[in-house]
Amino acid sequence: MKIDTVTRDFVSDTEVFADVFNYYIYGGQQVIRPEQLMERDTAKVSLPYGSDGAAVPVQKFRDVQKLYAAMTDGRTEYVLYGVEDQSEINYAMAVKSGLYDMLEYARQVEEASKSHRRAMEQERKARQEGKAVTRGKRPDPGEFLGGFWKEDRLIPSVTLTIYFGSDVWDGPLSLLDMMETTDPQILSCMDDYHVRLIAPALMSDGEIMKLRSGLREVLLFIKYAKDKERLGMILEMEGTRFRTMERRAVDVIEAVTNIGLRFDEKEMKVDMCQAIREMRMESEQIGEARGEARGEARGALKNAQENAQNFYRLGVALETIAKGVGYDLETVKGWLGL
Repeated sequence: MKIDTVTRDFVSDTEVFADVFNYYIYGGQQVIRPEQLMERDTAKVSLPYGSDGAAVPVQKFRDVQKLYAAMTDGRTEYVLYGVEDQSEINYAMAVKSGLYDMLEYARQVEEASKSHRRAMEQERKARQEGKAVTRGKRPDPGEFLGGFWKEDRLIPSVTLTIYFGSDVWDGPLSLLDMMETTDPQILSCMDDYHVRLIAPALMSDGEIMKLRSGLREVLLFIKYAKDKERLGMILEMEGTRFRTMERRAVDVIEAVTNIGLRFDEKEMKVDMCQAIREMRMESEQIGEARGEARGEARGALKNAQENAQNFYRLGVALETIAKGVGYDLETVKGWLGL
Protein backbone atom coordinates (compact mmCIF):
# COMPACT_ATOMS: atom_id res chain seq x y z
CA MET A 1 0.00 0.00 0.00
CA LYS A 2 1.68 3.22 -1.15
CA ILE A 3 1.70 5.73 1.70
CA ASP A 4 1.50 8.90 -0.40
CA THR A 5 -1.48 7.57 -2.37
CA VAL A 6 -3.37 6.56 0.77
CA THR A 7 -2.71 9.79 2.66
CA ARG A 8 -3.58 11.93 -0.36
CA ASP A 9 -6.90 10.13 -0.78
CA PHE A 10 -7.61 10.62 2.92
CA VAL A 11 -6.92 14.36 3.16
CA SER A 12 -8.75 15.05 -0.10
CA ASP A 13 -12.01 14.31 1.71
CA THR A 14 -13.69 17.68 2.26
CA GLU A 15 -14.43 16.95 5.94
CA VAL A 16 -10.79 16.15 6.67
CA PHE A 17 -9.56 19.05 4.54
CA ALA A 18 -11.81 21.55 6.32
CA ASP A 19 -10.85 20.05 9.68
CA VAL A 20 -7.14 20.60 9.00
CA PHE A 21 -7.54 24.31 8.36
CA ASN A 22 -10.15 24.87 11.06
CA TYR A 23 -7.61 23.46 13.52
CA TYR A 24 -4.57 25.34 12.24
CA ILE A 25 -6.12 28.72 11.46
CA TYR A 26 -9.12 28.91 13.78
CA GLY A 27 -7.98 26.77 16.72
CA GLY A 28 -10.59 24.11 16.10
CA GLN A 29 -13.58 26.41 15.56
CA GLN A 30 -15.81 25.15 12.76
CA VAL A 31 -15.47 28.17 10.46
CA ILE A 32 -14.74 26.42 7.17
CA ARG A 33 -17.60 24.15 6.09
CA PRO A 34 -16.91 21.05 3.97
CA GLU A 35 -19.79 21.88 1.63
CA GLN A 36 -18.12 25.21 0.78
CA LEU A 37 -15.01 23.51 -0.60
CA MET A 38 -14.56 23.02 -4.31
CA GLU A 39 -11.84 21.02 -6.07
CA ARG A 40 -9.08 23.01 -7.71
CA ASP A 41 -6.74 21.93 -10.46
CA THR A 42 -3.60 20.74 -8.67
CA ALA A 43 -1.30 21.14 -11.68
CA LYS A 44 1.20 23.96 -11.51
CA VAL A 45 3.67 24.94 -14.21
CA SER A 46 7.00 26.53 -13.30
CA LEU A 47 9.29 28.05 -15.91
CA PRO A 48 12.82 28.15 -14.48
CA TYR A 49 15.60 29.27 -16.79
CA GLY A 50 17.88 26.59 -18.21
CA SER A 51 21.62 26.89 -18.68
CA ASP A 52 21.08 28.30 -22.17
CA GLY A 53 18.65 30.92 -20.92
CA ALA A 54 15.60 29.12 -22.36
CA ALA A 55 12.45 28.52 -20.32
CA VAL A 56 12.12 24.89 -19.28
CA PRO A 57 8.57 23.76 -18.41
CA VAL A 58 8.48 21.84 -15.15
CA GLN A 59 5.12 20.67 -13.90
CA LYS A 60 4.50 20.82 -10.18
CA PHE A 61 1.60 19.32 -8.30
CA ARG A 62 -0.02 20.09 -4.99
CA ASP A 63 -1.22 16.98 -3.22
CA VAL A 64 -4.58 18.58 -2.55
CA GLN A 65 -5.89 22.05 -3.30
CA LYS A 66 -9.40 23.37 -2.82
CA LEU A 67 -11.11 26.73 -2.94
CA TYR A 68 -13.02 27.91 0.12
CA ALA A 69 -15.74 30.57 -0.23
CA ALA A 70 -17.43 32.39 2.65
CA MET A 71 -19.78 35.36 3.01
CA THR A 72 -18.47 38.32 5.00
CA ASP A 73 -20.31 41.63 5.43
CA GLY A 74 -22.51 40.84 2.46
CA ARG A 75 -19.56 40.19 0.17
CA THR A 76 -18.08 36.89 -0.96
CA GLU A 77 -14.44 36.38 -0.02
CA TYR A 78 -12.51 33.68 -1.77
CA VAL A 79 -9.60 32.25 0.17
CA LEU A 80 -7.38 29.62 -1.35
CA TYR A 81 -6.11 26.83 0.89
CA GLY A 82 -3.68 24.09 0.00
CA VAL A 83 -2.31 21.09 1.85
CA GLU A 84 0.91 19.18 1.26
CA ASP A 85 1.11 15.74 2.87
CA GLN A 86 4.39 14.04 3.65
CA SER A 87 5.12 10.52 4.90
CA GLU A 88 8.87 11.23 5.09
CA ILE A 89 10.67 14.34 6.33
CA ASN A 90 11.41 16.73 3.48
CA TYR A 91 14.37 18.95 4.36
CA ALA A 92 13.58 21.36 1.52
CA MET A 93 9.93 21.81 2.51
CA ALA A 94 10.27 25.57 3.00
CA VAL A 95 11.36 26.00 -0.63
CA LYS A 96 8.75 23.55 -1.91
CA SER A 97 5.86 25.20 -0.10
CA GLY A 98 7.03 28.69 -1.03
CA LEU A 99 7.31 27.68 -4.67
CA TYR A 100 3.74 26.36 -4.68
CA ASP A 101 2.36 29.56 -3.23
CA MET A 102 4.30 31.76 -5.65
CA LEU A 103 3.15 29.63 -8.58
CA GLU A 104 -0.43 30.02 -7.38
CA TYR A 105 -0.07 33.80 -7.22
CA ALA A 106 1.53 33.81 -10.68
CA ARG A 107 -1.45 31.82 -11.96
CA GLN A 108 -3.88 34.32 -10.46
CA VAL A 109 -2.03 37.22 -12.08
CA GLU A 110 -2.17 35.43 -15.42
CA GLU A 111 -5.88 34.69 -14.99
CA ALA A 112 -6.55 38.36 -14.20
CA SER A 113 -4.60 39.38 -17.31
CA LYS A 114 -6.55 36.92 -19.49
CA SER A 115 -9.83 38.16 -18.05
CA HIS A 116 -8.99 41.79 -18.85
CA ARG A 117 -7.89 40.91 -22.39
CA ARG A 118 -11.10 38.95 -23.00
CA ALA A 119 -13.21 41.86 -21.77
CA MET A 120 -11.41 44.37 -24.00
CA GLU A 121 -11.65 42.05 -27.00
CA GLN A 122 -15.39 41.52 -26.47
CA GLU A 123 -15.87 45.29 -26.24
CA ARG A 124 -13.87 45.83 -29.44
CA LYS A 125 -15.93 43.25 -31.37
CA ALA A 126 -19.21 44.70 -30.08
CA ARG A 127 -18.23 48.14 -31.30
CA GLN A 128 -17.28 46.77 -34.71
CA GLU A 129 -20.73 45.16 -34.94
CA GLY A 130 -22.39 48.46 -34.04
CA LYS A 131 -23.71 47.21 -30.70
CA ALA A 132 -24.20 49.50 -27.72
CA VAL A 133 -21.57 48.75 -25.12
CA THR A 134 -20.55 50.21 -21.82
CA ARG A 135 -17.06 51.61 -22.08
CA GLY A 136 -14.74 49.61 -19.89
CA LYS A 137 -11.66 50.78 -18.07
CA ARG A 138 -8.75 51.96 -20.13
CA PRO A 139 -5.63 50.68 -18.35
CA ASP A 140 -2.58 52.87 -18.03
CA PRO A 141 0.63 51.63 -19.74
CA GLY A 142 1.86 49.86 -16.61
CA GLU A 143 -1.40 48.02 -16.08
CA PHE A 144 -1.63 47.09 -19.74
CA LEU A 145 1.95 45.79 -19.82
CA GLY A 146 1.68 43.73 -16.65
CA GLY A 147 -1.91 42.63 -17.20
CA PHE A 148 -2.64 43.16 -13.49
CA TRP A 149 -4.61 46.33 -12.80
CA LYS A 150 -4.29 48.63 -9.83
CA GLU A 151 -7.56 47.52 -8.26
CA ASP A 152 -6.95 43.78 -8.81
CA ARG A 153 -6.36 41.70 -5.70
CA LEU A 154 -4.96 38.23 -5.12
CA ILE A 155 -6.71 35.42 -3.27
CA PRO A 156 -4.55 34.42 -0.25
CA SER A 157 -2.82 31.04 -0.56
CA VAL A 158 -2.08 29.13 2.65
CA THR A 159 -0.13 25.88 2.45
CA LEU A 160 -0.02 23.42 5.35
CA THR A 161 2.25 20.39 5.59
CA ILE A 162 0.93 17.29 7.35
CA TYR A 163 3.70 14.91 8.42
CA PHE A 164 2.28 11.39 8.74
CA GLY A 165 5.13 10.01 10.85
CA SER A 166 5.77 9.25 14.52
CA ASP A 167 9.32 10.67 14.52
CA VAL A 168 10.04 14.25 15.50
CA TRP A 169 10.29 16.51 12.46
CA ASP A 170 13.91 17.70 12.45
CA GLY A 171 13.86 19.53 9.13
CA PRO A 172 14.10 23.33 8.68
CA LEU A 173 10.86 25.16 9.39
CA SER A 174 11.72 28.31 7.47
CA LEU A 175 13.64 29.42 4.41
CA LEU A 176 16.20 31.30 6.50
CA ASP A 177 16.85 28.12 8.51
CA MET A 178 18.14 26.61 5.26
CA MET A 179 20.64 29.40 4.66
CA GLU A 180 24.34 28.92 5.34
CA THR A 181 25.03 32.58 6.07
CA THR A 182 24.47 34.06 9.51
CA ASP A 183 25.36 37.60 8.48
CA PRO A 184 22.50 39.68 9.97
CA GLN A 185 22.85 42.35 7.29
CA ILE A 186 22.43 39.77 4.52
CA LEU A 187 19.53 38.09 6.30
CA SER A 188 17.80 41.43 6.82
CA CYS A 189 17.61 41.83 3.04
CA MET A 190 15.89 38.48 2.58
CA ASP A 191 12.24 37.49 2.91
CA ASP A 192 11.55 34.41 4.97
CA TYR A 193 9.04 31.65 4.24
CA HIS A 194 7.77 29.41 7.01
CA VAL A 195 6.66 25.78 6.89
CA ARG A 196 3.21 25.55 8.48
CA LEU A 197 3.53 22.09 9.95
CA ILE A 198 1.13 19.58 11.49
CA ALA A 199 3.15 16.70 12.98
CA PRO A 200 1.77 14.34 15.68
CA ALA A 201 5.05 14.13 17.62
CA LEU A 202 5.08 17.93 18.00
CA MET A 203 1.44 18.17 19.10
CA SER A 204 0.06 17.71 22.59
CA ASP A 205 -2.90 15.37 23.02
CA GLY A 206 -5.02 18.43 23.73
CA GLU A 207 -4.09 19.99 20.40
CA ILE A 208 -4.87 16.77 18.52
CA MET A 209 -8.23 16.58 20.29
CA LYS A 210 -9.22 19.91 18.67
CA LEU A 211 -9.59 18.03 15.40
CA ARG A 212 -13.09 16.76 14.62
CA SER A 213 -12.58 14.36 11.71
CA GLY A 214 -10.94 10.93 11.57
CA LEU A 215 -7.61 12.75 11.32
CA ARG A 216 -7.76 13.04 15.11
CA GLU A 217 -7.58 9.27 15.62
CA VAL A 218 -5.02 8.88 12.85
CA LEU A 219 -2.61 11.37 14.47
CA LEU A 220 -3.17 9.96 17.98
CA PHE A 221 -2.47 6.43 16.79
CA ILE A 222 0.64 7.47 14.84
CA LYS A 223 1.94 9.52 17.77
CA TYR A 224 1.83 6.53 20.14
CA ALA A 225 2.39 3.71 17.63
CA LYS A 226 5.74 2.85 19.27
CA ASP A 227 4.40 3.13 22.85
CA LYS A 228 2.11 0.12 23.33
CA GLU A 229 1.11 1.04 26.88
CA ARG A 230 0.13 4.60 26.03
CA LEU A 231 -1.56 3.49 22.82
CA GLY A 232 -3.67 1.03 24.81
CA MET A 233 -4.78 3.85 27.11
CA ILE A 234 -5.69 6.04 24.14
CA LEU A 235 -7.73 3.26 22.56
CA GLU A 236 -9.58 2.73 25.84
CA MET A 237 -10.29 6.43 26.46
CA GLU A 238 -11.35 7.12 22.86
CA GLY A 239 -12.93 3.71 22.33
CA THR A 240 -16.19 4.96 20.81
CA ARG A 241 -14.48 6.76 17.92
CA PHE A 242 -11.85 4.06 17.38
CA ARG A 243 -14.57 1.41 17.14
CA THR A 244 -16.22 3.13 14.17
CA MET A 245 -13.31 4.44 12.13
CA GLU A 246 -13.66 5.12 8.43
CA ARG A 247 -11.81 2.71 6.21
CA ARG A 248 -9.65 5.42 4.62
CA ALA A 249 -8.42 6.53 8.04
CA VAL A 250 -7.56 2.94 8.97
CA ASP A 251 -5.74 2.52 5.66
CA VAL A 252 -3.57 5.53 6.54
CA ILE A 253 -2.72 4.06 9.95
CA GLU A 254 -1.83 0.69 8.45
CA ALA A 255 0.22 2.22 5.61
CA VAL A 256 2.17 4.50 7.96
CA THR A 257 2.72 2.16 10.95
CA ASN A 258 2.70 -1.19 9.10
CA ILE A 259 1.50 -2.94 12.26
CA GLY A 260 -0.38 -5.72 10.45
CA LEU A 261 -4.02 -4.93 11.21
CA ARG A 262 -6.61 -7.55 10.33
CA PHE A 263 -10.08 -6.46 9.22
CA ASP A 264 -12.71 -7.22 6.60
CA GLU A 265 -11.59 -5.56 3.35
CA LYS A 266 -15.24 -5.04 2.35
CA GLU A 267 -16.16 -3.04 5.44
CA MET A 268 -16.32 0.78 5.17
CA LYS A 269 -16.21 1.15 8.98
CA VAL A 270 -13.58 -0.61 11.07
CA ASP A 271 -13.47 -1.43 14.77
CA MET A 272 -9.83 -0.61 15.46
CA CYS A 273 -10.00 -1.92 19.01
CA GLN A 274 -11.19 -5.32 17.79
CA ALA A 275 -8.69 -5.32 14.91
CA ILE A 276 -5.82 -4.73 17.33
CA ARG A 277 -7.09 -7.39 19.74
CA GLU A 278 -7.21 -9.91 16.89
CA MET A 279 -3.75 -8.84 15.73
CA ARG A 280 -2.36 -9.36 19.24
CA MET A 281 -4.09 -12.73 19.62
CA GLU A 282 -2.66 -13.87 16.31
CA SER A 283 0.78 -12.64 17.35
CA GLU A 284 0.51 -14.52 20.66
CA GLN A 285 -0.62 -17.68 18.88
CA ILE A 286 2.30 -17.44 16.48
CA GLY A 287 4.64 -16.92 19.42
CA GLU A 288 3.22 -19.95 21.23
CA ALA A 289 3.53 -22.08 18.10
CA ARG A 290 7.14 -21.00 17.63
CA GLY A 291 7.83 -21.72 21.29
CA GLU A 292 6.36 -25.19 20.96
CA ALA A 293 8.39 -25.81 17.82
CA ARG A 294 11.59 -24.71 19.56
CA GLY A 295 10.73 -26.96 22.51
CA GLU A 296 10.15 -29.94 20.25
CA ALA A 297 13.43 -29.27 18.46
CA ARG A 298 15.32 -29.10 21.74
CA GLY A 299 13.70 -32.36 22.83
CA ALA A 300 14.62 -34.10 19.60
CA LEU A 301 18.24 -32.93 19.92
CA LYS A 302 18.51 -34.14 23.50
CA ASN A 303 17.04 -37.50 22.52
CA ALA A 304 19.55 -37.85 19.65
CA GLN A 305 22.47 -37.06 21.99
CA GLU A 306 21.33 -39.63 24.57
CA ASN A 307 20.89 -42.33 21.89
CA ALA A 308 24.35 -41.59 20.48
CA GLN A 309 25.93 -42.01 23.92
CA ASN A 310 24.05 -45.27 24.57
CA PHE A 311 25.07 -46.75 21.19
CA TYR A 312 28.69 -45.71 21.74
CA ARG A 313 28.79 -47.46 25.11
CA LEU A 314 27.48 -50.60 23.38
CA GLY A 315 30.39 -50.44 20.94
CA VAL A 316 28.40 -49.44 17.82
CA ALA A 317 30.58 -47.90 15.06
CA LEU A 318 30.56 -44.09 14.93
CA GLU A 319 29.44 -44.00 11.28
CA THR A 320 26.47 -46.21 12.12
CA ILE A 321 25.56 -44.07 15.13
CA ALA A 322 25.63 -40.91 13.03
CA LYS A 323 23.31 -42.44 10.44
CA GLY A 324 21.01 -43.76 13.12
CA VAL A 325 20.50 -40.43 14.94
CA GLY A 326 20.39 -38.38 11.71
CA TYR A 327 23.40 -36.11 12.34
CA ASP A 328 26.78 -35.84 10.64
CA LEU A 329 29.79 -37.71 11.99
CA GLU A 330 31.67 -34.65 13.31
CA THR A 331 28.64 -33.49 15.31
CA VAL A 332 28.26 -36.92 16.92
CA LYS A 333 31.98 -36.95 17.77
CA GLY A 334 31.55 -33.60 19.48
CA TRP A 335 28.70 -34.97 21.58
CA LEU A 336 30.93 -37.89 22.65
CA GLY A 337 33.97 -35.70 23.37
CA LEU A 338 36.06 -37.37 20.65
